[in-house]
Amino acid sequence: MTETILVATDGSADGNSAERLGITLAARLRVRVAGITVIEEAKSQAPDSPGLTLPPFPEAELTGFYRARADALASRFAERARADGVEANCEIVQGRVDDRVVSKLENFDMLVIGRDGRPSDTKGALIGSNAESIIRKTSKSTVVVPFGASLSGPLVLGFDGSPGSRIAAATAVKLANGLGEPVHVFVDSKDKGRAVARFEEARQLLGDLSLPMRETSSTLGRPDVKLVDTAREVRAGLIVIGAFGRNRITDFFLGSNAASVVRTAPVAVLLAR
Repeated sequence: MTETILVATDGSADGNSAERLGITLAARLRVRVAGITVIEEAKSQAPDSPGLTLPPFPEAELTGFYRARADALASRFAERARADGVEANCEIVQGRVDDRVVSKLENFDMLVIGRDGRPSDTKGALIGSNAESIIRKTSKSTVVVPFGASLSGPLVLGFDGSPGSRIAAATAVKLANGLGEPVHVFVDSKDKGRAVARFEEARQLLGDLSLPMRETSSTLGRPDVKLVDTAREVRAGLIVIGAFGRNRITDFFLGSNAASVVRTAPVAVLLAR
């Protein structure tokens, strides 16, 4: 059961969306929420410049700037929480972003983080490097939030019969009942016999839903692409999937289908663990 949510914010556009969604999620579920923002000390330290004659590095000014920025983030987080009827603070810490967030997360049930915290001119196919590193290191369920995502609409559960998708199903029941939203179950139906069996298993796992389960399947295309398409079609507020599916690639940060969904979905994606 999710009783505590940690929101990691860095002041980026995606981090801003993560703040809003994480606070809204906590308010609707009536659970405790807190924020964390990390001052990266390396940003205030002079880069190596051997053999170059340069003016003094403005370390004091940069340190002051990043501290003021963190203070402003923490104040905004607390104000947003109060506006949603929740009391919450945002802790300011120093160090490596991934290590400090993962350490803080040990005392929480779930993390909410922006998908890409890098400047817009460095964005590419991958999610932000800090987000990826945190996902690699944590064992907690994580909601990855793209820019502009909001928590409104049904949940879409990607179900493939794997242990990870069974964990996702249990998580979807608790969230859907707490949010008062229906669940659309997506199953890849290229193998019709297997699809029938998976829908039957999903019905059993989702038997405690307060609203009827809805079924969606596809016989064409890649399942990760069709899952995202389904989320768009039903105007979902959240996709719920297992962090690892049947085709897990051991040297990657999560299952290959899950990785693709996280990168491309226009809505928040919960990686259930």
